[in-house]
Amino acid sequence: MTSFDTSPQLNVWRALAALAVVFVMLATTGWTAVRHHREGTAVEASRTAWEHGRLDGHALPDLDTATPDRLTRFFDRLNAAQRTTLVHDYPLAVGNMNGAPVELRYRANRVALLRQVRIERTRTHDDRLTPSGQQLAGRRMQRFETLSDADRQILAFDPDGSGRAAEVFGDLDSAERISVVVPGVDTDLLTFQRTNRRYSAPVGMAQALYSAERKASPATRTAVIAWADYTSPDGLGIDSATAMRAESGAVRLNALLHALPGGAPVSLFCHSYGSVVCGVAAHALPARVADIAVAGSPGMRVEKAAQLDTDARVWAMRDADDWVQDVPHLEVGGLGHGEDPMARSFGARVLSARDAQGHGGYFEPGTDSLRNFADIGTGAYRSVECAHDDDACRAGLSDTTMAGRA
Repeated sequence: MTSFDTSPQLNVWRALAALAVVFVMLATTGWTAVRHHREGTAVEASRTAWEHGRLDGHALPDLDTATPDRLTRFFDRLNAAQRTTLVHDYPLAVGNMNGAPVELRYRANRVALLRQVRIERTRTHDDRLTPSGQQLAGRRMQRFETLSDADRQILAFDPDGSGRAAEVFGDLDSAERISVVVPGVDTDLLTFQRTNRRYSAPVGMAQALYSAERKASPATRTAVIAWADYTSPDGLGIDSATAMRAESGAVRLNALLHALPGGAPVSLFCHSYGSVVCGVAAHALPARVADIAVAGSPGMRVEKAAQLDTDARVWAMRDADDWVQDVPHLEVGGLGHGEDPMARSFGARVLSARDAQGHGGYFEPGTDSLRNFADIGTGAYRSVECAHDDDACRAGLSDTTMAGRA
């Protein structure tokens, strides 16, 4: 007997429903959702300067051909004075260089941020700018000042366009477990950190997760990365309904993951459109990635978790009040992101999100969602709270490291 789920009529209506949602998005947000982003202007200028630069009479490594391992070996051979010279001569190149020592990247990005503060301060008084342009320069200046504080560990920084950034909490070099938070739409330098709705922004998400991991397992050395180093969609428009931003973001995410120091297991925590990025990146993830946990996901560009082509465990959660549950989970002509990761047929391990506060509230302290993230991030898999009474999300798992992955 033919299932109603596979009838051509139902598939047509589902497709029309998906398109209707997209058109509603466009009607309320406008076609300007496709962001006109000047890709890496300042970073590329620093890279170009690096490529033509020399250190003590010797050419610098070719960044187009040098692997992260080769760049690591290059920096290992340098003395303190030589490293300082590179930090000050090519801050944006070194600060965004996968393979450079993380402490050197932090220093380089602080130099770049302080230089950008001076640029934006000048722009606040530039008569060629409109009042709103001067006001924006002031907001950017304040954000860069905050990020340049001596205690911040900025792993990536790109001031161009709406900007990109990544920040580390904990000691990345000595970490026994590493967590990476991948955020969704409307993420840029100005929304990287928020005072209101603190835990809906990448910095707040990562801070909350780092604190929860330390509480869950005080003896485990953990590090958490707030990774907003990709150009996310701007609002709920056509950009967020396609994989275009996810595809370029996935390349950048995998570049980071393949260059992380040490060999500690890595867990990805992907929120909203960030789960699309993680889904697209999944097939090329390094083997050390043990977990992909998605929250409030519109889909991962596949129909089943097995199609992600990864050995990482796949977890999913959604709050009962999350509006994303009303988005049609399918892909038609490049629009939409595929099956709902919460669906039984998808095959993810479904977790409790009790007390989460809607679509932006999964990292709120005191929620099941954050406690579950912390247990995954520290490898305490037997402690996670499943969404259903059958405990299927814990099936076949034990509290292990990479060697015991199930």
